[in-house]
Amino acid sequence: MTFFRQYIIPFLILAMFLLALTAVSSRAFLPSDMAAPAPVTGNEEISFLGIQVFSNHRVSIGQINCG
Repeated sequence: MTFFRQYIIPFLILAMFLLALTAVSSRAFLPSDMAAPAPVTGNEEISFLGIQVFSNHRVSIGQINCG
């Protein structure tokens, strides 16, 4: 158990970190049109847990305006 705790788990954590770092860094090498965020269009219907929401409506929550 000590071998697992001292060698295997730190290796797995380091491997996950390096994989995530590689995935994030690879965006620098993509063509410029693929590195940009996806475009957002205004008239789409979104369904979440059976609730229909239209993205072009403005929702106000206290001092926060979403929409």
